[in-house]
Amino acid sequence: MKRTPQIAFVFAMFSLMAVPLAVAQTTAATPDQTSLGDYARKVHKDPAAKAKPKVYDNDNLPADDKLSVVGAPASAAGDASGDAGKTADNKDAAKPDDEQTKKQAEWKGWQDKLASQKNSIDLASRELEVLQKEYQLRAAAMYADAGNRMRNAAQWDKEDADFKQKIADKQKSVDDAKQKLDEMQEEARKAGVPAAMREP
Repeated sequence: MKRTPQIAFVFAMFSLMAVPLAVAQTTAATPDQTSLGDYARKVHKDPAAKAKPKVYDNDNLPADDKLSVVGAPASAAGDASGDAGKTADNKDAAKPDDEQTKKQAEWKGWQDKLASQKNSIDLASRELEVLQKEYQLRAAAMYADAGNRMRNAAQWDKEDADFKQKIADKQKSVDDAKQKLDEMQEEARKAGVPAAMREP
């Protein structure tokens, strides 16, 4: 029982010493430090403290900076320099267009030449087919009639040799035309003509 008053006394002494320290810490703020609540109240009361957006007008537009301007330029000097720049840009832009147009015209020329050669091959092939069919019909008629063959053997031999020569000549012209087409297609490929324009 003697110890209880001593413990109470020690506890009371600590409590008395702790209270002034806590009060000193909360009230002893430095003058340059303010609480967040104080700052918010100050900003809410003072609208001048808020940041105002930058507004541009004719008086404060930067003159030496690059601007995107809608409408006609203000000065004649600006017009002259702008026109010169546009002319240079148009010339630069026109060069690739001119080159592309020349290429297209050259490719079209190659395409026309190749199409003409293909048409001549088709015509020669049809003529060859006609000659071959005509020969087959004449041969069939000649060999069907034994008496006619006996009577006109010399004439048939001459006609037979002529037809075979015509067929061989036409076949050679078809082969030559196909060879020429292959050579033209190779030249067109070397000239840079696209495959879609070279091939049939």
